[in-house]
Amino acid sequence: MTVKALSIYGRHDCIFSTNLLERVGLVKAKLMKGVLLAGGLGTRLYPLTQVISKHLLPIYDKPMFYYPMSTLMLARIRTILLISTPQDLPLYRRLLGDGSELGLSISYAEQSNPEGGIAQALTISEDFLGGDSVALILGDNIFYGYGLSGLMQEAVVQNKGATIFAYSVKDPERYGVAILDESEALTGIEEKPQRPKSNYAITGLYLYDNNAVEIAKGLKVSSRGQLEITDVNVEFLRRGQLRLVKLGRGVVWLDTGTPDSLLETAQYVSTIEHRQGLKVACVEEVAYRMGYIGAAQVWKLAEKYAGEYRSYLEAIATESPRTALG
Repeated sequence: MTVKALSIYGRHDCIFSTNLLERVGLVKAKLMKGVLLAGGLGTRLYPLTQVISKHLLPIYDKPMFYYPMSTLMLARIRTILLISTPQDLPLYRRLLGDGSELGLSISYAEQSNPEGGIAQALTISEDFLGGDSVALILGDNIFYGYGLSGLMQEAVVQNKGATIFAYSVKDPERYGVAILDESEALTGIEEKPQRPKSNYAITGLYLYDNNAVEIAKGLKVSSRGQLEITDVNVEFLRRGQLRLVKLGRGVVWLDTGTPDSLLETAQYVSTIEHRQGLKVACVEEVAYRMGYIGAAQVWKLAEKYAGEYRSYLEAIATESPRTALG
Protein backbone atom coordinates (compact mmCIF):
# COMPACT_ATOMS: atom_id res chain seq x y z
CA MET A 1 0.00 0.00 0.00
CA THR A 2 1.28 3.47 -0.87
CA VAL A 3 0.01 6.80 0.40
CA LYS A 4 0.94 10.14 -1.09
CA ALA A 5 2.94 12.34 1.27
CA LEU A 6 1.83 15.92 1.86
CA SER A 7 4.45 18.58 2.41
CA ILE A 8 3.46 21.55 4.54
CA TYR A 9 5.71 24.58 4.73
CA GLY A 10 5.37 27.81 6.64
CA ARG A 11 2.15 29.64 5.91
CA HIS A 12 0.12 32.42 7.52
CA ASP A 13 -0.92 31.26 10.95
CA CYS A 14 -4.63 31.33 11.67
CA ILE A 15 -5.49 30.66 15.30
CA PHE A 16 -9.18 30.78 14.53
CA SER A 17 -8.91 28.59 11.42
CA THR A 18 -11.65 26.10 12.43
CA ASN A 19 -14.36 28.51 11.28
CA LEU A 20 -12.37 29.30 8.16
CA LEU A 21 -12.16 25.62 7.22
CA GLU A 22 -15.93 25.27 7.67
CA ARG A 23 -16.63 28.33 5.52
CA VAL A 24 -14.64 26.98 2.57
CA GLY A 25 -16.67 23.79 2.59
CA LEU A 26 -14.39 21.35 4.41
CA VAL A 27 -15.76 19.08 7.09
CA LYS A 28 -16.65 20.52 10.45
CA ALA A 29 -14.11 20.21 13.21
CA LYS A 30 -14.01 16.72 14.68
CA LEU A 31 -13.91 16.02 18.37
CA MET A 32 -10.35 14.97 19.08
CA LYS A 33 -8.87 14.45 22.50
CA GLY A 34 -5.21 14.70 23.40
CA VAL A 35 -2.94 12.19 25.11
CA LEU A 36 0.40 13.41 26.40
CA LEU A 37 2.76 10.56 27.23
CA ALA A 38 5.18 11.63 29.94
CA GLY A 39 6.20 8.17 31.12
CA GLY A 40 9.30 6.10 30.58
CA LEU A 41 12.43 5.90 32.68
CA GLY A 42 14.59 8.46 30.87
CA THR A 43 17.65 6.24 31.28
CA ARG A 44 19.62 8.16 28.65
CA LEU A 45 19.51 11.15 31.01
CA TYR A 46 20.67 9.39 34.19
CA PRO A 47 21.50 10.64 36.82
CA LEU A 48 19.27 13.63 35.98
CA THR A 49 16.16 11.47 35.84
CA GLN A 50 16.80 8.97 38.61
CA VAL A 51 14.45 10.77 41.00
CA ILE A 52 12.24 12.88 38.70
CA SER A 53 10.38 12.52 35.43
CA LYS A 54 12.48 13.83 32.55
CA HIS A 55 9.42 15.67 31.24
CA LEU A 56 9.55 17.92 34.30
CA LEU A 57 13.13 18.95 33.57
CA PRO A 58 13.52 22.57 32.47
CA ILE A 59 13.83 23.58 28.85
CA TYR A 60 15.11 27.09 29.48
CA ASP A 61 12.30 28.73 31.50
CA LYS A 62 9.55 26.10 31.42
CA PRO A 63 9.08 22.39 32.16
CA MET A 64 9.74 20.20 29.14
CA PHE A 65 6.17 18.91 28.85
CA TYR A 66 4.77 22.45 28.49
CA TYR A 67 6.06 22.44 24.92
CA PRO A 68 4.14 19.39 23.63
CA MET A 69 1.11 20.40 25.69
CA SER A 70 1.08 23.77 23.93
CA THR A 71 1.12 21.93 20.59
CA LEU A 72 -2.10 20.16 21.55
CA MET A 73 -3.60 23.46 22.68
CA LEU A 74 -2.69 25.10 19.36
CA ALA A 75 -4.58 22.30 17.61
CA ARG A 76 -7.71 23.37 19.58
CA ILE A 77 -7.51 20.25 21.73
CA ARG A 78 -8.70 21.09 25.22
CA THR A 79 -9.46 17.66 26.73
CA ILE A 80 -6.15 16.03 27.59
CA LEU A 81 -5.00 12.87 29.35
CA LEU A 82 -1.52 13.02 30.86
CA ILE A 83 0.09 9.61 31.32
CA SER A 84 3.08 9.15 33.60
CA THR A 85 4.50 6.83 36.23
CA PRO A 86 2.72 6.39 39.59
CA GLN A 87 5.48 8.21 41.45
CA ASP A 88 5.50 11.21 39.09
CA LEU A 89 1.77 11.78 38.54
CA PRO A 90 1.30 13.71 41.85
CA LEU A 91 3.83 16.28 40.63
CA TYR A 92 1.90 16.89 37.41
CA ARG A 93 -1.37 17.15 39.35
CA ARG A 94 0.23 19.68 41.67
CA LEU A 95 1.35 21.77 38.71
CA LEU A 96 -1.76 21.61 36.52
CA GLY A 97 -4.67 20.51 38.68
CA ASP A 98 -7.71 19.74 36.54
CA GLY A 99 -6.57 22.19 33.87
CA SER A 100 -9.49 24.58 34.42
CA GLU A 101 -7.17 27.51 35.14
CA LEU A 102 -6.06 27.23 31.50
CA GLY A 103 -9.52 26.53 30.12
CA LEU A 104 -8.66 22.86 29.72
CA SER A 105 -9.91 19.56 31.09
CA ILE A 106 -6.92 17.49 32.20
CA SER A 107 -7.13 13.91 33.44
CA TYR A 108 -4.36 11.60 34.59
CA ALA A 109 -3.51 7.93 34.14
CA GLU A 110 -0.70 5.70 35.33
CA GLN A 111 1.74 3.87 33.13
CA SER A 112 2.64 1.18 35.62
CA ASN A 113 5.19 -0.35 33.26
CA PRO A 114 7.30 2.61 32.07
CA GLU A 115 9.02 0.39 29.50
CA GLY A 116 5.73 -0.72 27.93
CA GLY A 117 6.17 1.31 24.75
CA ILE A 118 4.47 4.28 23.13
CA ALA A 119 1.53 2.26 21.79
CA GLN A 120 0.66 1.29 25.35
CA ALA A 121 -0.62 4.85 25.77
CA LEU A 122 -3.47 4.01 23.40
CA THR A 123 -4.66 1.07 25.48
CA ILE A 124 -4.30 3.06 28.72
CA SER A 125 -6.44 5.86 27.28
CA GLU A 126 -9.28 3.64 26.01
CA ASP A 127 -11.83 4.72 28.65
CA PHE A 128 -10.73 8.35 28.44
CA LEU A 129 -11.25 8.44 24.67
CA GLY A 130 -14.66 6.81 24.79
CA GLY A 131 -14.77 6.35 21.02
CA ASP A 132 -13.25 9.73 20.09
CA SER A 133 -10.21 10.35 17.93
CA VAL A 134 -6.85 11.08 19.56
CA ALA A 135 -3.77 13.22 19.14
CA LEU A 136 -0.95 11.36 20.85
CA ILE A 137 2.19 13.37 21.55
CA LEU A 138 5.37 12.42 23.37
CA GLY A 139 6.38 14.57 26.31
CA ASP A 140 9.91 15.13 25.03
CA ASN A 141 8.98 16.29 21.51
CA ILE A 142 9.05 20.01 20.82
CA PHE A 143 7.47 21.61 17.76
CA TYR A 144 7.85 25.28 17.00
CA GLY A 145 7.45 27.44 13.95
CA TYR A 146 5.47 29.82 11.81
CA GLY A 147 2.00 28.53 11.01
CA LEU A 148 2.06 25.66 13.50
CA SER A 149 -1.41 26.40 14.87
CA GLY A 150 -3.07 26.43 11.46
CA LEU A 151 -1.08 23.39 10.36
CA MET A 152 -2.23 21.37 13.35
CA GLN A 153 -5.87 22.44 13.15
CA GLU A 154 -5.98 21.54 9.46
CA ALA A 155 -4.42 18.13 10.13
CA VAL A 156 -7.00 17.41 12.83
CA VAL A 157 -9.89 18.30 10.54
CA GLN A 158 -8.54 16.30 7.60
CA ASN A 159 -7.54 13.18 9.52
CA LYS A 160 -9.18 9.99 8.27
CA GLY A 161 -7.61 6.99 9.91
CA ALA A 162 -4.14 8.15 10.93
CA THR A 163 -1.79 11.06 10.31
CA ILE A 164 1.93 11.06 11.08
CA PHE A 165 4.43 13.88 10.76
CA ALA A 166 7.90 13.52 9.26
CA TYR A 167 10.91 15.80 9.52
CA SER A 168 14.15 15.73 7.55
CA VAL A 169 17.16 14.99 9.78
CA LYS A 170 20.83 14.23 9.17
CA ASP A 171 20.82 11.19 11.48
CA PRO A 172 17.64 9.26 10.53
CA GLU A 173 19.07 5.98 11.85
CA ARG A 174 18.12 7.17 15.35
CA TYR A 175 14.40 7.20 14.52
CA GLY A 176 11.57 5.49 12.76
CA VAL A 177 12.07 6.41 9.11
CA ALA A 178 9.56 6.92 6.29
CA ILE A 179 10.15 4.86 3.15
CA LEU A 180 9.09 6.80 0.06
CA ASP A 181 8.88 5.75 -3.58
CA GLU A 182 9.90 7.86 -6.57
CA SER A 183 6.61 9.77 -6.46
CA GLU A 184 7.13 10.59 -2.77
CA ALA A 185 4.36 8.18 -1.74
CA LEU A 186 4.76 6.48 1.64
CA THR A 187 5.34 2.76 1.18
CA GLY A 188 6.64 1.71 4.59
CA ILE A 189 8.26 2.64 7.89
CA GLU A 190 11.58 1.33 9.23
CA GLU A 191 12.43 1.43 12.93
CA LYS A 192 15.98 2.75 13.51
CA PRO A 193 17.44 1.27 10.30
CA GLN A 194 21.20 0.94 9.86
CA ARG A 195 20.84 2.10 6.25
CA PRO A 196 17.88 4.48 6.12
CA LYS A 197 16.02 4.71 2.81
CA SER A 198 15.21 8.39 3.41
CA ASN A 199 16.13 11.24 5.73
CA TYR A 200 12.56 11.66 6.96
CA ALA A 201 12.22 10.77 10.64
CA ILE A 202 8.78 10.06 12.08
CA THR A 203 8.18 12.54 14.88
CA GLY A 204 6.49 11.84 18.20
CA LEU A 205 3.11 13.28 17.18
CA TYR A 206 0.35 11.03 15.87
CA LEU A 207 -3.32 11.61 14.99
CA TYR A 208 -5.59 8.55 15.06
CA ASP A 209 -9.23 7.69 14.79
CA ASN A 210 -10.52 5.39 17.52
CA ASN A 211 -9.55 2.25 15.60
CA ALA A 212 -6.04 2.83 16.94
CA VAL A 213 -7.11 1.53 20.34
CA GLU A 214 -8.19 -1.87 19.00
CA ILE A 215 -5.08 -2.04 16.82
CA ALA A 216 -2.87 -1.39 19.84
CA LYS A 217 -4.73 -3.98 21.92
CA GLY A 218 -4.03 -6.56 19.22
CA LEU A 219 -0.29 -5.92 19.00
CA LYS A 220 2.30 -8.47 20.02
CA VAL A 221 5.13 -7.38 22.28
CA SER A 222 8.27 -6.67 20.27
CA SER A 223 11.75 -8.03 20.86
CA ARG A 224 12.34 -4.91 22.98
CA GLY A 225 9.46 -5.96 25.25
CA GLN A 226 7.29 -3.06 24.07
CA LEU A 227 4.13 -2.31 22.16
CA GLU A 228 5.61 -0.46 19.19
CA ILE A 229 3.88 2.61 17.78
CA THR A 230 5.45 1.78 14.41
CA ASP A 231 3.33 -1.37 14.31
CA VAL A 232 0.19 0.74 14.77
CA ASN A 233 1.24 3.02 11.92
CA VAL A 234 2.10 0.10 9.65
CA GLU A 235 -1.36 -1.37 10.21
CA PHE A 236 -3.01 1.92 9.21
CA LEU A 237 -0.74 1.96 6.14
CA ARG A 238 -1.83 -1.58 5.27
CA ARG A 239 -5.44 -0.39 5.40
CA GLY A 240 -4.65 2.57 3.15
CA GLN A 241 -5.51 5.02 5.93
CA LEU A 242 -2.13 6.52 6.84
CA ARG A 243 -1.39 10.10 5.82
CA LEU A 244 2.15 11.44 5.97
CA VAL A 245 2.68 15.17 6.48
CA LYS A 246 6.19 16.46 5.89
CA LEU A 247 7.14 19.34 8.15
CA GLY A 248 9.06 21.88 6.11
CA ARG A 249 11.68 24.47 7.00
CA GLY A 250 9.11 26.74 8.61
CA VAL A 251 8.73 24.33 11.54
CA VAL A 252 11.38 23.04 13.94
CA TRP A 253 11.15 19.62 15.58
CA LEU A 254 13.40 18.89 18.55
CA ASP A 255 13.74 15.63 20.47
CA THR A 256 15.08 16.22 23.99
CA GLY A 257 16.12 12.71 24.99
CA THR A 258 19.84 13.25 25.62
CA PRO A 259 21.91 15.72 27.71
CA ASP A 260 23.22 17.39 24.55
CA SER A 261 19.76 17.80 23.06
CA LEU A 262 18.48 19.22 26.36
CA LEU A 263 21.18 21.89 26.27
CA GLU A 264 20.78 22.64 22.57
CA THR A 265 17.01 22.98 22.86
CA ALA A 266 17.27 25.28 25.87
CA GLN A 267 19.74 27.45 23.97
CA TYR A 268 17.42 27.54 20.96
CA VAL A 269 14.43 28.62 23.06
CA SER A 270 16.55 31.21 24.87
CA THR A 271 17.75 32.68 21.58
CA ILE A 272 14.22 32.93 20.18
CA GLU A 273 12.79 34.50 23.31
CA HIS A 274 15.58 37.03 23.78
CA ARG A 275 15.56 38.01 20.11
CA GLN A 276 11.79 38.35 19.69
CA GLY A 277 10.71 39.24 23.21
CA LEU A 278 8.06 36.51 22.86
CA LYS A 279 7.91 33.29 24.82
CA VAL A 280 7.82 29.82 23.30
CA ALA A 281 5.14 27.46 24.67
CA CYS A 282 3.92 29.77 27.41
CA VAL A 283 0.76 27.79 28.14
CA GLU A 284 -0.96 30.72 29.81
CA GLU A 285 -0.42 32.85 26.72
CA VAL A 286 -1.54 30.06 24.38
CA ALA A 287 -4.72 29.62 26.42
CA TYR A 288 -5.42 33.36 26.15
CA ARG A 289 -4.62 33.67 22.44
CA MET A 290 -6.77 30.64 21.62
CA GLY A 291 -9.71 32.08 23.53
CA TYR A 292 -9.74 29.44 26.28
CA ILE A 293 -9.39 32.05 29.04
CA GLY A 294 -9.88 35.79 29.34
CA ALA A 295 -7.59 38.63 30.35
CA ALA A 296 -8.81 38.55 33.97
CA GLN A 297 -7.68 34.95 34.27
CA VAL A 298 -4.27 35.80 32.83
CA TRP A 299 -3.87 38.46 35.50
CA LYS A 300 -4.84 35.90 38.14
CA LEU A 301 -2.35 33.37 36.81
CA ALA A 302 0.38 36.00 36.75
CA GLU A 303 0.01 36.43 40.51
CA LYS A 304 1.43 32.93 41.02
CA TYR A 305 4.78 33.99 39.61
CA ALA A 306 7.49 36.54 40.22
CA GLY A 307 10.05 38.28 38.08
CA GLU A 308 10.15 38.28 34.30
CA TYR A 309 7.55 35.53 33.75
CA ARG A 310 4.99 37.48 35.78
CA SER A 311 5.77 40.69 33.92
CA TYR A 312 5.35 38.89 30.60
CA LEU A 313 1.90 37.58 31.52
CA GLU A 314 0.80 40.97 32.79
CA ALA A 315 1.83 42.49 29.46
CA ILE A 316 0.00 39.75 27.55
CA ALA A 317 -3.21 40.47 29.45
CA THR A 318 -3.25 44.03 28.09
CA GLU A 319 -3.08 42.87 24.45
CA SER A 320 -5.76 41.60 22.12
CA PRO A 321 -6.08 37.81 22.40
CA ARG A 322 -6.27 37.56 18.61
CA THR A 323 -2.61 38.44 18.13
CA ALA A 324 -1.20 35.53 16.10
CA LEU A 325 0.89 32.80 17.65
CA GLY A 326 3.77 31.09 15.84
